Amino acid sequence: MKKIYANATEALDGVLSDGMMIAAGGFGLCGIPELLLEAIKDSGAQDLTFASNNAGVDDFGIGILLQTKQVKKMISSYVGENAEFMRQYLAGELELEFNPQGTLAERMRAGGAGIPGFYTKTGVGTVIAEGKEHKDFNGETYIMEEGIFADLAIVKAWKADDTGNLIFRKTARNFNVPAATCGKICIAEVEEIVPRGSLDPDQIHLPGIYVHRIIQGEHEKRIEQRTTRKKEDA
Repeated sequence: MKKIYANATEALDGVLSDGMMIAAGGFGLCGIPELLLEAIKDSGAQDLTFASNNAGVDDFGIGILLQTKQVKKMISSYVGENAEFMRQYLAGELELEFNPQGTLAERMRAGGAGIPGFYTKTGVGTVIAEGKEHKDFNGETYIMEEGIFADLAIVKAWKADDTGNLIFRKTARNFNVPAATCGKICIAEVEEIVPRGSLDPDQIHLPGIYVHRIIQGEHEKRIEQRTTRKKEDA
């Protein structure tokens, strides 16, 4: 099975369509599938729902799709750092399903494991729990959260082999792994594709069985917030 594609546009061909739910990896500005997001922007696909830890910033990550009004709904745990996100949400132009961070990760992981729902204490007694089933276990109240089953997953890894085995680097691993598993189709962009057999099996974070298409490309190394101080006089 051919998994390596020349670029992001080719990898999305025949997969992307209007109205899709897309699970996107990334944590802050780390591990964002930026090449695939740029290709989605260029495709003009509309009414998209994204399940992602965050929406990037105004000119990077999912933020570029907010600028073009291609996103209908965000399922997120962190919605700061993006002025356009805030503007669209407050204006009623963007739907938001807010999830605690661990709940969002578990919803993706559950979807990847074929689990339709689970109970958690997180959010009980808050607006997160409104409209959700409540159930008591051993005298404690829990709410039910549904697993996320996405039409497409897009992730960014450090290394891959031609079978799709992936290694992520540090914080980029956080949401990329559960996001990858919950998509019917998973496309990974990577910094380097190495020969089959050269990856240590004990170091592989995501088995190739989950990955359907791979692209290699150059990636930007962004810093989300840069704090500096003036140089002290000698």
